[in-house]
Amino acid sequence: MKEFFRLLKREFKMFLGNSTLRTVFFLAPVLYATLIGFVYRSGKVENIPVIVIDKDNTPLSNQLVEMLGDNKSIRILKTLQEPGNINDEVIRKEAAAVVMIPSRFEAQVFQKRYPEVNVYVNTSNVLTANFASKALQLTIGTFSAGVSIKGLQKMGMPAVRAATQYEPFKTNYITLFNTTSNYLIFMWPAMLAVVLQQVILLAMAISFAAEFQRGSFTTEYAGMRRWAFPIMLIKVIPIWLFSILIVCIYYGMHIFFNVPLPQGILSFIWLTAVFVGSVSFMGVLVSILLPDALKATQVLMVIASPAFIISGFTWPLSAMPAFVQLLANIIPLTPFLQAFKILLIQKGSVELTFPYLRHLSILLVVYGVLGWLALKIKLWYLFSHAKANNV
Repeated sequence: MKEFFRLLKREFKMFLGNSTLRTVFFLAPVLYATLIGFVYRSGKVENIPVIVIDKDNTPLSNQLVEMLGDNKSIRILKTLQEPGNINDEVIRKEAAAVVMIPSRFEAQVFQKRYPEVNVYVNTSNVLTANFASKALQLTIGTFSAGVSIKGLQKMGMPAVRAATQYEPFKTNYITLFNTTSNYLIFMWPAMLAVVLQQVILLAMAISFAAEFQRGSFTTEYAGMRRWAFPIMLIKVIPIWLFSILIVCIYYGMHIFFNVPLPQGILSFIWLTAVFVGSVSFMGVLVSILLPDALKATQVLMVIASPAFIISGFTWPLSAMPAFVQLLANIIPLTPFLQAFKILLIQKGSVELTFPYLRHLSILLVVYGVLGWLALKIKLWYLFSHAKANNV
């Protein structure tokens, strides 16, 4: 135990004495969390440019343009003349959509000839396209219903009956989870988990590899060469303790950015602990297998970089090929984000996260055992080689 604590103290000194590692591990999470938080702080995209080409320019068409202008999600850029090239105009004005009101719009509406209003949606950015489409559908649908009901009223039909004639049945859309479609609540916490995984893997990438590379491992750990698992603990305990500090900083940032905390905070703490453990043991395994610190860093970054994309958080895993699903399921971020979504966004019962917690626990055990076996073999090789050289 005396040797264990001596080496643990040494590990803390090495960690804090490495300026690059110190900067990456402590500064990067805070910097990224702050930057991403301010990027998504508004939560919703507003004032999206939408070009309205009003070829009719009558009271009815002007009323439609005014209603579109009242929607806070979009900002109307009105013109009476159709541009020579609509695509170029969309690019020039960075517009998310074009609404084209045809000539004789008012006359055809009153004559029941059903004129067509064409809406061209710029889907080069899916997010703004969705927001713009939703706003346009709501406003134009409301305007259309209002015109139809007023027409029936002019024919002498009572307002209540006119409404039922236009809409024979009602459809109620009730949103569940993140009812305001706040992108900050959806994206920001998930990105914090991504950053946490990245910095843990970066720290673990050089833990063993750097020792092997400079040859200090055989001299410092000679007294513990038979104890592979305690050596692993010496390497990961500083990461675990400093990860607690990062999570506490994230907690403060949740309050600063007014993001709700996950449901069942104790369950979330346990989930995060298993996540940190599985990520660190994954880093240990790669760091042992690749004795060069640079190569270990490169391999772990190759693994971690697409982790968010294939995690199933923004795109369903079921829509991905089987080999991508397999890769996603061996990365700790995948089950963590699925459980995290239940606790933070969906506010579901804690029991619903148990399958993902079990998945994370399996990864922790598997990476822990594989890391232990790899280290046992590495210890036998290093000290056997050192003994042969001494002889």
